[in-house]
Amino acid sequence: MLSTLPASDPLLGNSFLDAAFTPWDFPDFLAFKPTSPNPVTSSSGSDDPNRNHAEEKPVPDESNRVVDERKRRRMISNRESARRSRMRKQRHLENLRNQVNLFRIENRELNNGLQFLHHHCNRVRTENHWLRSERTMLLQKLSYINQNLVLQPLQSFSPAWPCNVVTTE
Repeated sequence: MLSTLPASDPLLGNSFLDAAFTPWDFPDFLAFKPTSPNPVTSSSGSDDPNRNHAEEKPVPDESNRVVDERKRRRMISNRESARRSRMRKQRHLENLRNQVNLFRIENRELNNGLQFLHHHCNRVRTENHWLRSERTMLLQKLSYINQNLVLQPLQSFSPAWPCNVVTTE
């Protein structure tokens, strides 16, 4: 008998008995009211009390057949949905492959254009270097010609120097 054992008896093994809790120590405990389960209603939507209970329960074979038919239809629907999903995925992958091919072609064309521009740029640099060299040479020639033109009139008007006299024979 439990009533003969003291609350602190180790055989009980219940540490809550040592604390001596009462429902008044926990105000939430007083507010707790167990709820009753939801009432069962008919799935047919008819609440006619005069209806015969035998009509409400289908024959076990018939209910199994209805459930099996629903399962079969659901399975067919799921297979069809999975097939459509696979087809969508396949179309999506095919579109991605086409895009990859188009991007590869565009990338190749852009690389070819870039190589052409590099080649053209190198040609222009070479030509620019050649033109600068030619300009430097032409400026040197012009400077030499200008020096000669400046010195030539001075040489013809200077009779003091006998070596500058030009004889006409």
